[in-house]
Amino acid sequence: MLLVIFSAHRSVEWKRFAISGAAQGTTYSIIYYAEDSTVTKSLIDSELMSLDSSLSLYKPYSRINQFNNSIKGITLDKHLLQVVKKSIDTYKATNGLFDITVQPLVHAWGFGVTKSRYVPDAVAIKNILPCVSTKLLQLKGNRLSKSKPCVKIDLNGIAQGYSVDILAALLEKYGVKNYIVELGGEIRVKGRKQPSGEKMKIGIESPNEDAFENHLLQKIIELDKGAITTSGSYRKYYESKGQKITHLINPKTGYPQKNELISVTVYAKDAITADAYDNALMLMGLKQALAFVERRKDLAAYFVYKNANGSIADTASSAFLKLMNP
Repeated sequence: MLLVIFSAHRSVEWKRFAISGAAQGTTYSIIYYAEDSTVTKSLIDSELMSLDSSLSLYKPYSRINQFNNSIKGITLDKHLLQVVKKSIDTYKATNGLFDITVQPLVHAWGFGVTKSRYVPDAVAIKNILPCVSTKLLQLKGNRLSKSKPCVKIDLNGIAQGYSVDILAALLEKYGVKNYIVELGGEIRVKGRKQPSGEKMKIGIESPNEDAFENHLLQKIIELDKGAITTSGSYRKYYESKGQKITHLINPKTGYPQKNELISVTVYAKDAITADAYDNALMLMGLKQALAFVERRKDLAAYFVYKNANGSIADTASSAFLKLMNP
């Protein structure tokens, strides 16, 4: 006897789901396309709480604070381990411009957990610098040790990118293949809008300081995979005696960034990579940063900068130009 089984192709009934909320001192937004709401806000918030318990300087009980308060070091959890590994790799790749041991300098310049507008003097900076260098960290297995008790880490230059990747992984775990995840302006995309099949559209802020303040968009790129992050001197700063003090601090000199760059937008395959490099590129200055990105096949970047005459201009690496003009 022959048994014939007929199967009909079932068309997918796509629905658009949107989740938003507050986390890590900023906001997040997730849009995904699926048949059912398999990923809920409570699931996202639970994942973000887990990340905070590991990486947040604002949580007294976090693993990062346990390390900072230790004399010699601690055993890391899975999140802190992955971020520290990536941070050490980026430190080496940027010749020390990306350095998570910058925390004492961040605090001294008033951008730490306790905010202030106190400008440290040269003596204070000189006293802090011996505590700043990733070379003072030793990672063996999942244990992170430090050579001096004064060594403390700050992951603000990479943690949000990593968090975006973790949220993307959570969506994929539940079978979501078309999504856009945004946290504090850091973005990761996979797939397309459904059922239209359009690529996801990402806006880049305008290379004009007035437009920056009003969050106007200059460029719009379309993606179906990868991550976009931005670092800018216009985002976190204060003024002291007529000088702009930015949160972008050079770990080698101990002083905030002073060059022509206003912002750098980086594209990479994942958000932890893009986020790790955007601050370092800001510190390099335009010429060095553009040359650095052109040597890398895993990065693309868009730069907004100020000319010698004060006018605002923009440029991009060859790979980023292809994103803007597919």
